[in-house]
Amino acid sequence: MKTQIPTLKIIAENVKAYRLAKDISQEKLAEIADVHRNYIGHVERAERNMTIDSIERIAKALGVTIIALLTPPNQK
Repeated sequence: MKTQIPTLKIIAENVKAYRLAKDISQEKLAEIADVHRNYIGHVERAERNMTIDSIERIAKALGVTIIALLTPPNQK
């Protein structure tokens, strides 16, 4: 079993929380961010190492900063 990198877990939790707060599906977020629809699911489960470009695309699609995605939920 792969060990999750803490930063990936933080991003995963934040992407899901912001997506749900905006009431959009994973598929819709993928469309807005111009990534494959399965990619968002992988991100939300912390199964993907992400590029800076992907983090930026998803942040823009969610209307948040990259820093917001990297900030642990308990520090907001």
